[in-house]
Amino acid sequence: MPPTRIPTSEDFTPLLPHLTLSLVPASPPESTTAILLLFHGLGDAEPAFASFARSLALPGVLAISVRGTSPLPPALLGLPLDSGPANHFHWGDDLTLGSDGELDQDPGFEKAMGQVLGRLIGEVLIGKCGWETQDILLFGFGQGGSLALGLASRLRLGGGEGEGRVTEVKEGDGEEGAVGRRPKVFKGVVSIGGALPASTIPSISAREKSRTPLLVCHGSKSEAIDEVATDVLKQEFADVKMVEWKRPDDGPPRNSEEVLPMMEFFSERLRSDF
Repeated sequence: MPPTRIPTSEDFTPLLPHLTLSLVPASPPESTTAILLLFHGLGDAEPAFASFARSLALPGVLAISVRGTSPLPPALLGLPLDSGPANHFHWGDDLTLGSDGELDQDPGFEKAMGQVLGRLIGEVLIGKCGWETQDILLFGFGQGGSLALGLASRLRLGGGEGEGRVTEVKEGDGEEGAVGRRPKVFKGVVSIGGALPASTIPSISAREKSRTPLLVCHGSKSEAIDEVATDVLKQEFADVKMVEWKRPDDGPPRNSEEVLPMMEFFSERLRSDF
């Protein structure tokens, strides 16, 4: 393990072009004691969530806003095929429509899992910069929230198969490295309107619950977070806090009442040793 140091933009250069990031340093940078990874929703991009991280201004936190791993096709957005560079992204392995004509909420997340868990976290934050998974907070909205929950679910088994593993990269190791022998838990996860994808739940019948603490916020008539989704979260995670907003939809938080549970959760997790 290398000594812990604050990541710089240059550390993430090897991830290009598969992952594009926007960094928001702690103020001052040398005060960094935790890392926050942010995952936008379907059809968005990383700049908006970098701005959100600046508005949060969590003390001692380096925020890293991550761009979705695949661009949305222009036709899906009602744009001409020659509409220029993509600026709308998603996290799924595929784009499929359900019988109701809506996009499948669980399109598979293996590509994103491999890039985020295996490379961004395993190779760079842990292998190159010496951080631990329990130093890392995750925040996601919509499909990005589902990815964040899926990452925490997968982590309890060491990250899953292949590129999805969290690796301890040593001198001379390739991209896979050796499976890291560190606590299989993140510092915490906040999901806004994103449910746990079934494809990210380990198939082992005797699996233990994940010990990563969760905060899941949603609208009173959320299409993604219903009783079934809530039950699944409580079956797979040992520490789950659900917050239902007064408004019906799962949009981004709009007022102090909706932001307060998030800030309380972040504050509690940043004070915790794990």
